[in-house]
Amino acid sequence: MPRVFGNVRVGAVLCRAFVCLLLIIPVTAKATELTLRGVPEDSDLYDTLRGGSLLAEQTAEEARASTSELVAAAQADYRRLLAVLYDAGYFGPTIKITLDGIDAANIPPVQPPRQIDRAVITVDPGPKFRFGAASIAPLAPGTELPDGFVVGETASLSVLRGTVESGVEGWRALGHAKAELVSQDLIARHPDRTISADLRLAPGPKLRFGNLRVKGNRDVRTERIVEIAGLPTDRTFSPDELRRAQTRLRRAGAFSAVALIENDRIVEGDRLPITAQVTEAKPRRLGFGAELSSLEGLTVSTFWLHRNLLGGAERLRLEAEIKGIGGNSGGEDYKIGARFERPATFNADTDFYTFATIEQLDEVNFFSRQLNVEAGIKRYANDNRTYRLGIGLRTAETRDAFGEQRYTLLTLPLGAEFDYRDNKLDAKAGYFINADLTPFVALDGANNGLRTYLDARYYRTFGTTRPVTLAFRGQIGSVYGPDLSQAPADYLFYSGGGGSVRGQPYQALGVDLGGGNVVGGRSFVGLTAEARFKVTRTIGLVGFADAGYIGSEEFYDGSGEWHSGAGVGLRYATGIGPVRLDVAVPTSGPDTGENFQVYIGIGQAF
Repeated sequence: MPRVFGNVRVGAVLCRAFVCLLLIIPVTAKATELTLRGVPEDSDLYDTLRGGSLLAEQTAEEARASTSELVAAAQADYRRLLAVLYDAGYFGPTIKITLDGIDAANIPPVQPPRQIDRAVITVDPGPKFRFGAASIAPLAPGTELPDGFVVGETASLSVLRGTVESGVEGWRALGHAKAELVSQDLIARHPDRTISADLRLAPGPKLRFGNLRVKGNRDVRTERIVEIAGLPTDRTFSPDELRRAQTRLRRAGAFSAVALIENDRIVEGDRLPITAQVTEAKPRRLGFGAELSSLEGLTVSTFWLHRNLLGGAERLRLEAEIKGIGGNSGGEDYKIGARFERPATFNADTDFYTFATIEQLDEVNFFSRQLNVEAGIKRYANDNRTYRLGIGLRTAETRDAFGEQRYTLLTLPLGAEFDYRDNKLDAKAGYFINADLTPFVALDGANNGLRTYLDARYYRTFGTTRPVTLAFRGQIGSVYGPDLSQAPADYLFYSGGGGSVRGQPYQALGVDLGGGNVVGGRSFVGLTAEARFKVTRTIGLVGFADAGYIGSEEFYDGSGEWHSGAGVGLRYATGIGPVRLDVAVPTSGPDTGENFQVYIGIGQAF
């Protein structure tokens, strides 16, 4: 369960990020003013030129470029803006860039002026050219060309490039790995303002995958690299299969760099050898972490990782953690565990895993000591979909308002994940769904049942200059089978805190039995909505509202209780994701005596 109040990650990256976040102050140096002339400001071309200008980037409000950087940006803009104009169909443009009235091309980069107050970009785009003729041949069956490659459309260089790429990839998808452009006849007719394009392709022979050759490995065995890649030798060449093999090698975690290179020469008539060039990552890694919360106290953790335990890219991770040191949200929690993973077990897209953990949870409303052992497989259906199947043994001693309980369960955890987000730490588009179903059979001290949990998220962004991202999250949980008093205490649900309802204290909402006794519920619903506003390249603001429901029934029927919270947040973009600072207040639900909560972390809240 995520931390809930005043979390501070102690680490060099986070510290540096917060120094930047807290010390953002106005700079008194006068910024250089940039003017773009010759193109109407309300036109798409104006926005495209400014977006492609390095000088526009260096003179932006949040930028503080030196004069030497401004001179270099202005001189680079001649070629950059010319490419932008060519791509927009303007093949006879004139570009002039001045810095305080001096042509930027005449300023020595090693002797820049001490100060630059005004930069002017003057563009005469000239006439727009369109396709007078557009042909490419031969094309593979089913090849889809860009919509713009037709007579009468703007003669864009990007459309020409896209047309060639589509034509070549169409043949490669059918096994013609050496397909290429062999001639291009481009004729500009200035009186007609047209470009005639005649493109010719050579498909080459249909090929099969040859043997996979491996280079660069020292400790990971060559035969295991071949197994992990799963390249289908002797089958028809396919770019998708090549990409999937590269993804499998990267996913294994034993390599810092992977490249699959097609051989220049065809062997044995129609076989194309592939070379896997790998760079192995350091096999061992030791890490430490610490978190400080004004509510939960200090958390310290450590782990040791071996990426190539047996020479076949097997991973072993040992970890230990202590939570709640000096906190007031229960007692101290302890956890030690070991996890072993072996990629490409049974087939290239199925990994084997096994783990064991010993854990003590001393929470506000329950206490638990437990041992978990599990083994299973993880199946990668594609880059975005994975499935999990395991079998486990869970034994625990718990204590809550119903008294003490000892139980041993045989579990069959099942899971599926659909991750179509554009960025896991700062999603702006797409969706994410994670579903877990855990049937359990009571071997001792409990009843049979089923625990389910669903987490669904959706993202959509509007605008480009100052984009606004709307993010929504829904969570549903249920424990089916045993009565509330017989259900495993650590299988039940609570609401409140950073992972469910911000503004409410951690696990503030459960099932109230009266007399100050609270236990977890068998049903849970969580709803979250955020509006994320981009203020500058690095600064963002967020408004959010959360709601959570806990009920004693197996599935939601409205007989339980809701609570909610709302607040605002600040985001500071870093290379590893946005630093998050959220402040939230409770807006409904049982009174907890808390006025507000603060949450700090890396990455968006969800």
